[in-house]
Amino acid sequence: MKEFPGFDLPEPVRSGQLNIADIGTDLSDVTFTVLDFETTGSDRSGGNVTEIGAVRMRGGAVDGEFQTLVNPAGQVVSPFVQRLTGITNSMVAAAPEMRTVLPAFLEFARGTVLVAHNAPFDIGILRRACEEHAYPWPQFRVVDTLTLARRILPKGEVRNHKLATLAQHFGTRTDPEHRALADARATGELLNHLFDRLGGYGVNTLEELLSLKPQGLGRRRTKLHLADNVPTGPGVYMFLDGARRVLYIGKSRDMHTRVRSYFTAGETRGRMTEMVTAAQEVTTVPCATEAEAAVREVRLIGELAPPYNRRSKRPERQTWLKFTDEAFPRLSAVRTQPPHGLLAAGPFSSHRSALQAKNVLEQLYPLKTCTQNPRSAKFRPCAASQVDACGGPCCGIANAREYQHSIRGLKQFAAGDTADFSHRLNERLKQLSQQQRFESASDALEAAVQMLRVQARAEAARLINQIQQIAAARPQPNGSWEIVLIRWGRLAASETAAKASAVLSTAREMEATAAHVEPEYPTLLEEHTILSAWLYGEGTVLISSTAPLALPRTGFGFASARLGSRRRGD
Repeated sequence: MKEFPGFDLPEPVRSGQLNIADIGTDLSDVTFTVLDFETTGSDRSGGNVTEIGAVRMRGGAVDGEFQTLVNPAGQVVSPFVQRLTGITNSMVAAAPEMRTVLPAFLEFARGTVLVAHNAPFDIGILRRACEEHAYPWPQFRVVDTLTLARRILPKGEVRNHKLATLAQHFGTRTDPEHRALADARATGELLNHLFDRLGGYGVNTLEELLSLKPQGLGRRRTKLHLADNVPTGPGVYMFLDGARRVLYIGKSRDMHTRVRSYFTAGETRGRMTEMVTAAQEVTTVPCATEAEAAVREVRLIGELAPPYNRRSKRPERQTWLKFTDEAFPRLSAVRTQPPHGLLAAGPFSSHRSALQAKNVLEQLYPLKTCTQNPRSAKFRPCAASQVDACGGPCCGIANAREYQHSIRGLKQFAAGDTADFSHRLNERLKQLSQQQRFESASDALEAAVQMLRVQARAEAARLINQIQQIAAARPQPNGSWEIVLIRWGRLAASETAAKASAVLSTAREMEATAAHVEPEYPTLLEEHTILSAWLYGEGTVLISSTAPLALPRTGFGFASARLGSRRRGD
C-alpha cells in the first residue's frame, strides 16, 4: 500500500471473525448530495442565499438534481457578485424565499452524506437556515472536497486547490461557472476522481473516509500537555523549540482554549502541524484586554520574527503609491513608505491592490504614465497618449506649472480632501453608464471603494498618532468594560473595569501609571491600525482626549461610507 500523503491512515481492521461494523459501507453504496450555494456577498458570512444547486450521486452516477433561485429576503446582490455569477436582482425578485425552499431541499438530501467544496461555508449557510426557520439539524455527515484535495494531491501537482483549478486538472465534463448547479456538478465529478485516488491508498469505505485524520495528529496529541499551564483569558502565546527559540506567536481572548486547538484534528494547516511537532514549550503573556493582546502580538512578531508567522516572513508586502520627484510627476508603486510630500496613497496590503488604485487615479486625472523625459531630444508622444491614457507632455502640456495645476485635485486627495476625487469619480461612472459599459463602471466603483477603505484606515491611524493622549472604553458581553489609554498613537496602558461605575476611576489610575511615550516614537503602522479600528469600532465610548478626535467630512472615512452604500445599492 502506498504511503498516504496528507492523512494518517485509519487503524487496520483487527484479525479474526469480522462483523458488519468492521466491514463498513463501501463508498459505491453511499448516496452523496453534492451542494453549492450562491449568495449576495453582502457580509462576512457571505450574505443571503440567491441560488441552491445540488446533485445526488450513488456509485459515481447521478440519480437526481435540485436547483432553484432564492429571493435573498431584503438583501441586494452586490455588483461584484452580479458580474461573477450572472445572477441579478431582477432574477431573484420573484424567486421563492429560503423558508419555502428549505423543506424541499432537506427532503431531497434526507439520508445522504453532504459534500461541498469548502464545506464549512456551504454547510454553515445550511445550518443557519435551519436555525432561522426552526428546522432541527438532520445530523448530516459531511465530506469536504477542498480538504480531501489538499491532502491527497501532492505539492506541485496543482498550483492551488480552487474548484476551477481542480476541475481543469482532472478534466471534468462540467466547468465551474459560479452558478450553483454547475459548480455542484463539477464538485461531484471531482469527488469521483478523489475517490479513485483514495482507493489507491486502501480507503474504500465511508467509515474509513470519515475516520481519516490529519497527518501527524497522533504525534501532536502527545504534546497536548504543553497547554496544561496556559491560562484562560486574553493574551499572547508563544511556541518555543528545545533551544527556547520562538517558533510562532499568536493571540486569543482565551489562550488556554486556543492553544489546545493546535493539538486537535481541527488544525489542518501544514505549517502549523510542522510547528507543533517541533515545539517543546508554550509560554504566555497575559493581557488585561483583547486590544492589548492584539498590539502585543504585533510588537512581538515585529521584534522576534518567528519563522512560522507569515507576517514576519513578508514584511515588504505593504505597498504605497508615491508621486515621482520630477517636473511632471507620475504615480509609482513602491515597497518603502515615501516622505509625506510625495505620498499619494497607501499603505496597501498587496502590490496588486496598489496597482488597481493607481489605475483608478490615472483614469480620473490627466497624469503622465510613461517614463519618458520630455526634455530629451528623443522625446515623442507615447502610444498611450493616443487613447488619452497618458497626460502631461505626451498630450501637449509642456509647461510644468500647467501640468501641476491639472492634477491639483489629486494632490488634494493625497492631503486627505476627497471632494474633487468624488466629483470626478461620479462623472466617470455616469459616463461609463451612458456608454452602457456597466461592467467597467462596476469595476471602477469596486476599486475606488477598496482604495478609499485603505485610505480611511490610514487617515484614522494618522489622527491618533497626532494626539498626545486618548482614553476610551468599550462594553463587553459579561458586563465589564475594556479601557484603553493611547499616547501619540501607541498603546500606553489597558485595563478591565468590572462594571460601568468603575470606568472613570480605573481610567484615572491608568493615566498615573501608563507608559511614557514621546512624540514621533517609532511605532509599527499595524499597531496604529489596530488601535484606530478599536477606537472607531461599535460600542466604543470616548472618555477623554487632549485634542478633537474627529475625521473631516471631506475625508476618506466619509467618502468610503458613501461609496460603500452606493455599491450595496442602499
